[in-house]
This record gives sequence, structure tokens and C-alpha cells, in this order.
Amino acid sequence: MASRVNDQSQASRNGLKGKVLTLDTMNPCVRRVEYAVRGPIVQRALELEQELRQGVKKPFTEVIHANIGDAQAMGQRPITFFRQVLALCVYPSLLSSPDFPDDVKRRAERILKACGGHSLGAYTISSGIQMIREDVAQYIERRDGGIPADPNNIFLSTGASNAIVTVLKLLVAGEGRARTGVLIPIPQYPLYSAALAELDAVQVDYYLDEERAWALDIAELRRALCQARDRCCPRVLCVINPGNPTGQVQTRECVEAVIRFAFEEGLFLMADEVYQDNVYAEGSQFHSFKKVLTEMGPPYSTQQELASFHSVSKGYMGECGFRGGYVEVVNMDADVQKQMAKLMSVRLCPPVAGQALMDMVVSPPAPSDPSFKQFQAERQEVLAELAAKAKLTEQVFNEAPGIRCNPVQGAMYSFPRVQLPPRAVQRAQELGLAPDMFFCLRLLEETGICVVPGSGFGQQEGTYHFRMTILPPLEKLRLLLEKLRHFHAKFTQEYS
Repeated sequence: MASRVNDQSQASRNGLKGKVLTLDTMNPCVRRVEYAVRGPIVQRALELEQELRQGVKKPFTEVIHANIGDAQAMGQRPITFFRQVLALCVYPSLLSSPDFPDDVKRRAERILKACGGHSLGAYTISSGIQMIREDVAQYIERRDGGIPADPNNIFLSTGASNAIVTVLKLLVAGEGRARTGVLIPIPQYPLYSAALAELDAVQVDYYLDEERAWALDIAELRRALCQARDRCCPRVLCVINPGNPTGQVQTRECVEAVIRFAFEEGLFLMADEVYQDNVYAEGSQFHSFKKVLTEMGPPYSTQQELASFHSVSKGYMGECGFRGGYVEVVNMDADVQKQMAKLMSVRLCPPVAGQALMDMVVSPPAPSDPSFKQFQAERQEVLAELAAKAKLTEQVFNEAPGIRCNPVQGAMYSFPRVQLPPRAVQRAQELGLAPDMFFCLRLLEETGICVVPGSGFGQQEGTYHFRMTILPPLEKLRLLLEKLRHFHAKFTQEYS
């Protein structure tokens, strides 16, 4: 630090102006942010792609990005109804075209009428178009078996991620031991650790039980909470269901137990439910925290604070680039809810195309509509293929010596555990790398397969994992799994 200051002073004396913004003077919280899903391994994958385009010879012909849940980048076709309505909303002159079904035209007209100037290019109110929030409320009511939802408690957002960060901003306060602690599952989606680092909150890890298919254990929650109270003020409990990166689906009994725990310990509940359409395992079922909370009755239904999140990026939709999402808040203090609306107003409004897409997701074609049959067929095809890929991934990995994969019950990732020889661990340490990062980098360089090391998501000490999407087309996924299995065998032999 002192040498850099001296360098700047010397530069000043020489007539050179030093930088105002340097690594030493920038926000230290930003420096602590890490986001493994788009981290160094992905940067190297992009470099390899550039080298392939320049004709550099590699032991592979393409880089396969199995690092991120980007369905359409992996070849999934968009749902026709969604894109037809969006096309008319973006270019209303097409409303007179005979090439679009009547229900598509009616939906586009309805959305455009709710927009300022009847245009998707106009700002909306900061919480999102009122009509769309009402449609979201009706969707939640249908999903939860008739339990009412209030559109005034629903905020549309730039994907679920933006809403998650907004709610965390409201919750983080205090200094020293009074600083807000946030319980997050380990393994976790790195958005949470990154947001907590940026907000200078205290991350409190609770470990999912890998031996029980990544189950959430209340005793482990209690251990994490009790230990954290010596260093912070735990106020928030985050749950990801279905799980990312672990793919587990919580039982209703587990959801009830989590709600009771949060209520007894005075914790605000955040339920990340963006994979609610992605449930594959026989006997597994998605149970929304809002539904279970309400059915538990008072005092839980009337007092337990909850924010639940959904998105157009996952499910069968895979519309990541449109950045559409929402958060529903339950039992939030009315004055705080006004502050939340104020905070969102600083960003003006979520992308309007994303809002329109969310409206189609929560209010798809009815059985009497011309688009219904095709919509249902496309939706079911995507989900059936994901279910087949989930089963294939588990099967292939579990046939490989030194790799163990829990059932992919839901979401769109596997998180297999890999055994790494002691010599490989030693070599990684010599290079200053986490052992699973070393494994994943070697995998990328030799096969072109890009996956994310488990250390980027968190894991039990002494265990090694990687996260891989199950999104590539079935035949490409089969080839990818075989290449990965063979690489692990070769890597193990090399370092044994």
C-alpha cells in the first residue's frame, strides 16, 4: 500500500496524474465478490474458443459450456407461443398479419394496452405493470390450490437475482456483532455469497447432507445459527428449492420444519423457487413455501415473514436473456414494503419485454385457445427430455469408479463428488489452486468441457465436486458424460 502511495507521489512530482480509482482505493467489498459460474475457468473457455477460431489445434473441436443454466445457448428451442406474442409486442404492425393465431394477437394487444403509449419501449411503474402483477397473483393462487395472492405484494424484477439482492439490501444492517448474518445452504448458488460480500453482510453456512441426497437438516440449521450468534446477528434464512447446484427437492415435511425453525428463531425467510417447474424424480413434488406457510395456520401464516422468488430463465422456458422475474412478499411490515418500492424505483423499472414474457409464463394458452395444443406439446417435450437427461447423468456418473452422483430430483444440474488422488491434491496446492479447480481446468484443456468446481459453491472440507448442467441435447450430453468419465479415469491413473 505504502509503495503504491509513494509511486503516486513520484508520478505527481513528474507531472503525471495518479489514478483516483485503484485496487487500494476502490470499494473493498467489491474486491471480495466472487462468482464462480462466470469465474476464471469460464474466461479460459472463452480464450480456447478464440484459439479454435484462429485455427489453433486442440484435442477437441468445440468448447461445451456445461457451466451455466442457459438452456437456449445449449440448443433448447424457444416456446413458439412466447416468441410469437413477443414479436407482435415488439413490432405491432404484425398484428394485421394472417400468420399469427388469434389468441396470440389478443394477448399481444392486451399487453400493449397496459403499456405507456401502447409500446413495449415505454417505462413502466417500478414494481411492474399492474395487469401483469394481477396475472402473477392469479397464477400463484392456482398453483397453491386457491390460496389468495395480493398483486400489491408482488414486485416484478430483472430476473429473480435482482429481487433477491433487493430484499437482502433491506435486511442487512448493524455493525460488528450486530451485523446481519444470513444463513445460506452449502453448496449454494454463488449469487448469495457474492451479494453478501458486496453488502458486507455475514455469511452463515449450513451444510446440506450429501449422504441423504442433499437433505436439509434442522439440527444442522440450529448448529449454524448457534455458532453464528457469537459473531453476528442472524436475521435471514435462505432456502433454494429445488436445489442449485444440488438438484434436491424438499419434502413438505421439510418445508414445514424450516418454517417452524425460522418462526421460533425470528428469521426472515427467503425462498428461491425459480426451478419450481423442474421436478423429475418419481415421488418428488414441489411445495411452495407460501402454500405450506398458509396451510400451517396462525401464528405462522399471520406472522412469519417470507419473500419467494420466481423467474422466466429456468423451468421449461429457458428465457434467460429477457431477464424477467418476480418476488412475492408475505407478512412484510407495511412501511418496509414502501421502502422496498422506493429502492426499486431507483432502477426505474424491470425490462418490459421480460415483464411481458412473465405474463405469458403465468398465464399460458387456455385449452380452448388455438395455441394450446402446440404449447402443451412443446412444454411437455422440454420437461420430458430434461427428466431423461437427469436420469442419464446420474446413471453414467455412478457407473464410473471414483465418481458418485446423487439423484437429480429437480432443477437442471448435477453436482457429483469426485475422488482425487493425493498427488493431484498436492500438485494443485503447488500451483495455488483448489484441487477441484485443478481437475476442472485440466478437463477443459484436454476435452473442451467447461464445468464449475465445487469449491465455487462451497462443500465439506476434504470433499471435491463439480457442477454440470444437464442442458445439452441428449446425444451431446451422452458423449460429454462419457468423455468426462474417461478423463477422470485417465487423470486418476496419472496421479496415482
